[in-house]
Amino acid sequence: FPDTIHIGDVTQVDARQLEPIDLLIGGSPCQSFSFAGKRAGMSTIDKEEIYTLKRYLELKREGFLFEGESYLFWEYMRILTDIRMYNPDVLFLLENVEMGKKWERVLSEAIGIFGVHINSALVSAQNRARIYWTTIRTKKVGLLGELHADIPQPQDRKIFLRHIVEEEADKKYYLSEKMMGWLKRHGEKRNTDMNVLGDNDKSHCLTATAQAKGNLTTNYVCMAMRGRETCLTSRRTEYGKRIRKAYEAGSIAELRKNIQQLEPRTDGKTNCLTSVQKDNLIWAGLAGCRPDRKGKTGTCSQNPLPFGEICMSCGRIRRLTPTECARLQTIPEWYQWKCSDTQQYRMLGNGWTVE
Repeated sequence: FPDTIHIGDVTQVDARQLEPIDLLIGGSPCQSFSFAGKRAGMSTIDKEEIYTLKRYLELKREGFLFEGESYLFWEYMRILTDIRMYNPDVLFLLENVEMGKKWERVLSEAIGIFGVHINSALVSAQNRARIYWTTIRTKKVGLLGELHADIPQPQDRKIFLRHIVEEEADKKYYLSEKMMGWLKRHGEKRNTDMNVLGDNDKSHCLTATAQAKGNLTTNYVCMAMRGRETCLTSRRTEYGKRIRKAYEAGSIAELRKNIQQLEPRTDGKTNCLTSVQKDNLIWAGLAGCRPDRKGKTGTCSQNPLPFGEICMSCGRIRRLTPTECARLQTIPEWYQWKCSDTQQYRMLGNGWTVE
């Protein structure tokens, strides 16, 4: 970039018409694989799951429609297969989200190599667990000699949110009073552990559901406004627990906005960047502010956060800025963006961690 040559829709690319390729890099859409999604995998809209490139190409020729976009993995495999016809030793690097064992094995067997799991949290302030399949460096494992990617785990650089935040963020990135009021009303209406608590009606704390496993080491706490998929997991709210069976049976339909919740992280990292900005929000607290065990505002920096409660009277919640998102993806500071904030968010959420 900016000298990248665009060749259009990946489903229409004919690798045989391109100049000889020695290295193929890609990352197919992950929504249908991700634990944060419905985990539908690769299938047609008629729910036929696709396990082989041969079957995918048959369905494509017959005009079948596919569910979501994760099926585009097969387009990567189609192109890789065409390249291998004239260059069997072509190097490749494919990235995707951590997923269930079933679909990970499908991808691995299709590619011909098992991937390595690496979390970007080792080299940045972002929690971004990914699988990388590559022939750049390999090893054989087990009695059957299965081929595995042999990329070593990077050393933990111990980078946390406090290291990448901008101290002076534009006011446009902060949640409005209207939004904060909605969160309060929502918590009261749904009894979702988002009730606003007070200390003599002065210090207010927004109660969230995540449990802390240690002490906070920074005044910046990353949290996410999660939707129904997360609410209906082991971390679901009390409301989510009550409706779970009926919801999963399809007898109850619920709007995302009615079962959102705040889930603060307590490890000093951010959530995985996505193209959805509300997946990463920052609570910027004033110096020395820590909630105590009862959710009231204290000043002792050693107080643990057993119930994940966040003090709202001495801090504000905002979105990550584009610059902060770029730092989370380890984009060099000298890189100049020539697009809107919206496009930066999208590209960074869909992209790879550079380092």
